[in-house]
Amino acid sequence: MSKKKPVTIGTRASPLAVRQSTMVAEALSAANQLEATSIALTKITTKGDQALDEKLSDLGGKGLFTEELESGLREGALDLAVHSLKDLPTQNADGLTLGAILPRANAADMLVVRHGLSPTGLADLPQGAHVGTSSLRRQAQILRVRPDLKISLLRGNIGTRVERLNAADMHATLLAAAGLQRLDMVPAGAVELDSEIVLPAAGQGALAVQCRADDEATLALLAPLNCAVTQACVTAERSFLNALDGSCRTPIAALATITDDTLYLHGRLLADDGSDMAETRVTCAPDEAKAAGRAAGQELRRSAPHLVTR
Repeated sequence: MSKKKPVTIGTRASPLAVRQSTMVAEALSAANQLEATSIALTKITTKGDQALDEKLSDLGGKGLFTEELESGLREGALDLAVHSLKDLPTQNADGLTLGAILPRANAADMLVVRHGLSPTGLADLPQGAHVGTSSLRRQAQILRVRPDLKISLLRGNIGTRVERLNAADMHATLLAAAGLQRLDMVPAGAVELDSEIVLPAAGQGALAVQCRADDEATLALLAPLNCAVTQACVTAERSFLNALDGSCRTPIAALATITDDTLYLHGRLLADDGSDMAETRVTCAPDEAKAAGRAAGQELRRSAPHLVTR
């Protein structure tokens, strides 16, 4: 199936976003036997890409990297928009839907250190080491195991953050393994962190393709790209997040996996400084992912209301 005009894919302009959108374009072409010329990328700068000297939580949280792309979809300038799923709000925007969630890449975070350091994990960083991040989730979890660390704001695309480690006199930062691997930019000395130490963000490592809910032709093009296993896992994680009213202002982490037709969900809710944490682990059938995630989030709301109310 094809469309007469090129399928227009909206993407953020960062190297990682363009790479991810190119991956989706290639998958779309292969699944539907489309010529390369029948798919076009349109780069769009979002609010979250511009104000790099402010915390995401101060800018308004979720939606900072998606609003301009969603406007393009509603106005008909775009047919599709590619997102890192962890950046998308848990509720579909009016008139839009997720047409496909691609097979998940590595969901872990990686510890990336400046030149001259070679730690095997957070425990090996120097006493009082300086760590740069813009993520409250990462901040809270690393302070929970290393309360002596100094945390400073570090934002920008992957290349910028790695370069600034030395320029800003920082010892380390945390970056998503999936992004580093997609760009073939895993630095020497980078260490993948176990999820028991730093649990990922809900949806981390997964790509989502958004389109208009009534665009049947585009939905048909996207259908072969959807991964049912990834969809079930991220549905549980995002349902958990939604039950906690999760935003960039609250440190929340979640990871679901499926083994032998059983879904395992691990979720965390933390104080900003890591001094307190509530967590839950649940199992369910994959087709019960949404309900199980919601129940897990509601459980933490009841058991740790002081961590939910801001």
